[in-house]
Amino acid sequence: MGANLPQKKITKDSVSSPPVALQRADSLFSEGQYAVALPAYKQQVWQQRRASPELLLKMAYAQQQLGHYPAALLYLSLAQAREPRVRTWRQLATLAAQHRLVGYPITWQQELRVQAQRYYYPGLQLLLGGALVSAIWLLWRRSPRTAWVGYAVYLGLLGAYLHFLRPKPAGLVARAGAALMGGPSAGAAWLSTAAIGDRLLVLGRQDIWYRVQWQQRVAFVREADVLVVE
Repeated sequence: MGANLPQKKITKDSVSSPPVALQRADSLFSEGQYAVALPAYKQQVWQQRRASPELLLKMAYAQQQLGHYPAALLYLSLAQAREPRVRTWRQLATLAAQHRLVGYPITWQQELRVQAQRYYYPGLQLLLGGALVSAIWLLWRRSPRTAWVGYAVYLGLLGAYLHFLRPKPAGLVARAGAALMGGPSAGAAWLSTAAIGDRLLVLGRQDIWYRVQWQQRVAFVREADVLVVE
């Protein structure tokens, strides 16, 4: 992504109190010395695997000020994955639009999806708790069949929640000229070429290929050409 970053999947990690080196980096950041502050930030993210959304947003801002827009997109995406916010998504979409990248819609539907992602896990915990309590209550009361039918409908709604609202991982194109293919093979039909920073929803994986969503259709891109954020 233009900043010598490792090509691997990024997942959520625990956050601990900042070490002295990170506090020093924060001081440098506040003074506008972004290039000097970044090494300590990178160590926190890529070596210690610990990063808060606030730290990632600082890194994105620093990279943008230094003119490294692909790295800025990456850190904004990581922050968005950890703590979905409409404001962060708008920053992503604005930066992507400046460089004519695809995969960053600015629509009310997308902002609604961001809000749903933000409350997905608390909502899931509430629904699962409700399913457990309801099952215990129905068993204890020896409820009639009609009550169990209602419970089955509730479980159906829970399944729909899991299927349709579950956050999907996104892949950021990390190499220039990444080919989008019609199948998981170098001999498949060529569809298009993606630019560095393009965002593709990841639908699955097959061997060394990711199955992605591209312009309302399914395409395949090599694993080495994208950085998956989830």
